[in-house]
Amino acid sequence: MASFLMIHGAWHGGWCFDRLRQPLEAAGHIMAAPDLPGMGGDARVLARVSLDRWAAFAVEEAGKLPGPVILCGHSRGGIVISQAAELAPEAFSDLVYIAAALVPDGQSLYDVTGAQERTAAFNAGLSPVADGLGIALSAQAAIPAFYNCCTPPDQVVNAARLVVEPARPLGTALRLSSDRFGSLPRHYVECVHDRTFDLDTQRAMQAALPCESVATLDSDHSPFVCVPDALARALASIAQRRER
Repeated sequence: MASFLMIHGAWHGGWCFDRLRQPLEAAGHIMAAPDLPGMGGDARVLARVSLDRWAAFAVEEAGKLPGPVILCGHSRGGIVISQAAELAPEAFSDLVYIAAALVPDGQSLYDVTGAQERTAAFNAGLSPVADGLGIALSAQAAIPAFYNCCTPPDQVVNAARLVVEPARPLGTALRLSSDRFGSLPRHYVECVHDRTFDLDTQRAMQAALPCESVATLDSDHSPFVCVPDALARALASIAQRRER
C-alpha cells in the first residue's frame, strides 16, 4: 500500500483527479488531491503565491498521509513536486511526473517549455489578470490543448472548471541539488497525444533528467480524464517497485 499525493497542473484543481481515486483505492492505495493555495484567487491572494510556498504546502499535505508517500505532479505540477523534494526529500518515497514539467536546477518552466510552439488559438485564449499576477485561459482554448482525446461532454465539463493560474511560479527558477531532489527515484508517465507538452518535449525533459521508469499512455494531456484506469495501473506499478 502507498499514499499518492497528486499535485494538479495549471488552471486546474484537485478535482481533476476524481476518476483516478476509485481504481487506486481498489488496488489498496490512498489518494489525496488538494487544491494548491491561491488558485483562482484575487490580486491579494495571487500576490502571495510562490513556488516555495507551493512546495511547503506539498510537504505539509504529505505529512497528513501514511507512508510511503509517492508525490505525483501533472503538467505545471512537475515544478512543484521537484521543489518539494528539494525542501524535504524525507517526506516522499518517489516522484512521478505525469506529462509534467521536469525542469533542471537553475531553470524555470518557461525556460524549458517556452520554445515549444503554441497554437494561435491557445495564445488567443490567454489573458492577464490582476496586473499580470494571474493568467486566465478560455474554455475554447483549453479543450484542444488539454482534452483532445476526451469525450465532448468531458471536454465541456472540465474546461468549465478551470480557474485563474498564479503567474509567479511559472517563471521561477528551480533550486535543486543532487543530494536532496536527486536522492529520490523519478518516474515519468508520458502521453502520446499530448498537445500541451508534445511527446518530443516530454522526452527531451527525460533525456536531461533521466527517470528510473517510464510509462507510455495512449492519451492526451489529461490521462486522469481520458484513461484513468491505465494511469492508475502505471502508478500502482511504481508502488509495487518500492515493495520489492
